[in-house]
Amino acid sequence: MAKNSDRHQERPHRHHYDAEMLSVEDARTRILSYFSVLPVEDVELIAALGQVTAEKLVASFDIPPLANSAMDGYAVRAIDTRGASLETPVELPVVGVVAAGQIPERALEAGTAVRIMTGAPVPDYADAVIPFEDTDELERRASGDTGGGISIHLQAETRDNIRGAGEDVEEGQTVLESGHILRAGEIGMIASLGHATIKAVRRPVVAIVSTGDELLQPGDSYQPGKIYNSNAYSIAAMVTRYGGIPRIMGIAHDTVESLEAALENAVDTDMVVTSAGVSKGDYDVVKDVLASKGEIALWSVRMRPAKPLAFGVLERGDGTKVPHLGLPGNPVSAMVAFEQFGRPAIRLMMGKPMTEKPTIEAIMDDPIHNHDGRRVYARVHAYRDENGVYRARSTGNQSSGVLSSMALANGLAICPDDIGMIDAGETARVEMLDWPDDIF
Repeated sequence: MAKNSDRHQERPHRHHYDAEMLSVEDARTRILSYFSVLPVEDVELIAALGQVTAEKLVASFDIPPLANSAMDGYAVRAIDTRGASLETPVELPVVGVVAAGQIPERALEAGTAVRIMTGAPVPDYADAVIPFEDTDELERRASGDTGGGISIHLQAETRDNIRGAGEDVEEGQTVLESGHILRAGEIGMIASLGHATIKAVRRPVVAIVSTGDELLQPGDSYQPGKIYNSNAYSIAAMVTRYGGIPRIMGIAHDTVESLEAALENAVDTDMVVTSAGVSKGDYDVVKDVLASKGEIALWSVRMRPAKPLAFGVLERGDGTKVPHLGLPGNPVSAMVAFEQFGRPAIRLMMGKPMTEKPTIEAIMDDPIHNHDGRRVYARVHAYRDENGVYRARSTGNQSSGVLSSMALANGLAICPDDIGMIDAGETARVEMLDWPDDIF
């Protein structure tokens, strides 16, 4: 969503903006100081993936609650199978059947067997399960033999194919501590204890406001001189990926009335993200309206792309305030800035640790040029070569308006601000975009 800075004349600002050049770390620290962990809510398990637990979960019963079969087969007393083999099978009478979910009607008598399904509780005194494949069940079925016996082809050992009561979880055991990030395994564990919900830090709602008279919504008819609003959708996708709930507020035109209306609808959220209107050459109306609705600082950050950045707070009608992150208008700048500043803000609000994105050291196939002493985030595709060595190649034109090279990238290769160039064949640190950022 590139802004055409040539179309606006530089005009004196009526507000004072902080023009110092900040490092990425300084800007991030300032931004995060405005955020705090959000309140706790009861979350349905199906929606809790990636949220942070706000209670300790203690098992109120054993899992499994009873000793049960790990196989489809026959419950036996191991001593009754002594010497059994394919050549010298042991035949036992089958005195019953236990399906999963049933309780055995009686204890297993010596010298007998009970047909049993996976997960079914084993009868008292049964201490082993013989799998179907180690019996002659299939042959008997094929021949129509329903005489009520079974030939055992394997000598069993005590506890073979039996899962003990409490083998997974014991009553009174702490299953999850507070502050745990929920993954699929934890959600399944909670469900296995009978809970339909879990107390967790709620997800932040992020309002996304795009600004500019040149913008069209995707789905609208194309008009010469206009561009489609891509930023709202790329940022919304990033909000979703990092655990938040995006709320696309539409397009605010370059008028006081339009922007004020958009912000009025946006402040009932946990963070407001705007795109465009943060460069010195952009319409004063954007900065003026944002300043009139709260506090705003316009920063230059020592990074490329995404040098211009705005941050502040917007006032709600009840006097409370919501943090506001003002991203550049160029689509790659907006995405890179959100990676560096929006992602950690969402993590903080969700109660997650402030971990960095997974990074690798990769040999560059192409050079990274640093013309002006800013930290460069170059769009690259990282891969392993035939020797298993990480390498990274440029995905194309690195202009901040070229979204296609961002779409092809799986990482951002970093050239520090004090290095003029990382040449082809040299090593760069690559911040991975597509690796899960909680798994290293």
